[in-house]
Amino acid sequence: MRRTRTMDGNEAAAYISYAFTDVAAIYPITPSSPMAEFVDIWSSQGKKNLFGQRVKVFEMQSEAGASGTVHGSLQGGALTTTYTASQGLLLMIPNMYKMAGELLPAVFHVSARALATHALSIFGDHQDVMATRQTGFAMLCSSSVQEAMDLAGVAHLSAIKSRVPFMHFFDGFRTSHELQKIEVIEYEELEKLLDYKAVDEFRNRSLNPERPVLRGTAQNPDIYFQGREVSNPYYEKVPDVVNSYMKDINNITGRDYKPFNYYGHKEAENIIVAMGSVCETIEETIDYLIGKGEKVGLIKVRLYRPFSRQYFLDVLPKTVKKIAVLDRTKEPGSVGEPLYLDVKGIFYDSDMKPIIVGGRYGLGSKDTIPAHIIAVFENLKMNNPKNNFTIGIDDDVTNSSLEVKEFVDTSPPGTISCKFWGLGSDGTVGANKMAIKIIGDNTPLYAQAYFAYDSKKSGGTTVSHLRFGKTPIKSTYSVYHADYVSCHNRTYIYHYDILKGLKKGGTFVLNCPWKESELNEKIPGDIKKYIK
Repeated sequence: MRRTRTMDGNEAAAYISYAFTDVAAIYPITPSSPMAEFVDIWSSQGKKNLFGQRVKVFEMQSEAGASGTVHGSLQGGALTTTYTASQGLLLMIPNMYKMAGELLPAVFHVSARALATHALSIFGDHQDVMATRQTGFAMLCSSSVQEAMDLAGVAHLSAIKSRVPFMHFFDGFRTSHELQKIEVIEYEELEKLLDYKAVDEFRNRSLNPERPVLRGTAQNPDIYFQGREVSNPYYEKVPDVVNSYMKDINNITGRDYKPFNYYGHKEAENIIVAMGSVCETIEETIDYLIGKGEKVGLIKVRLYRPFSRQYFLDVLPKTVKKIAVLDRTKEPGSVGEPLYLDVKGIFYDSDMKPIIVGGRYGLGSKDTIPAHIIAVFENLKMNNPKNNFTIGIDDDVTNSSLEVKEFVDTSPPGTISCKFWGLGSDGTVGANKMAIKIIGDNTPLYAQAYFAYDSKKSGGTTVSHLRFGKTPIKSTYSVYHADYVSCHNRTYIYHYDILKGLKKGGTFVLNCPWKESELNEKIPGDIKKYIK
């Protein structure tokens, strides 16, 4: 039986990264900061990496400084890692081009986050990572806390083996801060997979006065183009390297990772292609729809760059007639979002000619629930499915939204769902984190916790979403069918629909200073009516 622990995605990625890291160059930015904090704490406590040393941690004065340090450290022969997101990642782009061009095995762990466009958002989507897809970094995506641990190892091992730098990303807040009970991969198991010959070769390529080399040149038209193409063979090998290490991780964990994974009916006619935490919601919805006799499926993108046509077609059911591609980003002015265009390109000269439509979801951590996924599959059933659609919002300007016809509860039977309303810094979130860790670490139950803050944080509204049950929890969305609702700020009952979604026979707890005789007067009529 493997060791299990309740942790969030940031801790899972940081735990694995520590094993492979000589130097961590850091600068904090929400929601990636805890990864760097964990590494810094473990280093100060004397924790050893796979090379028997403490990680050297350098906190710089900006993300640009951190990425410059990563670049210089790699040139010095140290395996170097950083952790970032959003605008911080964009400040690293110039150095990312250098690391990729010089084939340096950097690893960036990114809790993917929205960019400041018409407004600032600290919440999650894929706008930041999509802005870096042209740098030459390989891009590996995790969909859950468990995958953040498993695929972080694949990223480091593959970077060392292939010489191509890797970006391992997962959804900001939804995966980075979601607490889940997961299985831990031990350092001894990872050590057996590490290519020490490749590590030695990397260290021997370092800048050293004993073996001088010329780097960082300026090149003229006579040779620059040729030099740019020299790295092609390295990129061509990346999908096979990643697939090989995924097989190794599969052997350790018993899970099934491929550059693309298929989930659903073997003879599916309508499928979705997506990456990130929404894949968990899609899988849960597919189980529900297959139970109703529908032939639907999902292709989950793991290795986004290099995008492998071969590995995609290997898992695509031959019965597929229509495909909906979901992007968690927006590229104004383009004929479609990036993942949609990649999937369209796969079938350009293929014998298969499925109808392919694209849509956007989840920008700025907008919740995507099973009802939205059902709407996507319903759209595919149309003779002419809507293209360039949106889900999760009501677009009354350009009318891009798909209609949501039914709100269903697709969570497995026996799953207990709870919502706790609190005030930022009142202790509600901290208490719930402790509660879910107690359940996850001390009972056989699976456990999940997610905490919805507004950007005011301390003093703002917090809603804690907790689930636990006997089966794995794939509900990567807020609790909207609750068995238990509690309110720890009495004023909320006048401003929020506190009881929305509370199940019949559910429990409502109001934390207030009122006497029982005062309740009839103080509690609003709509709440009394709902309870009745």
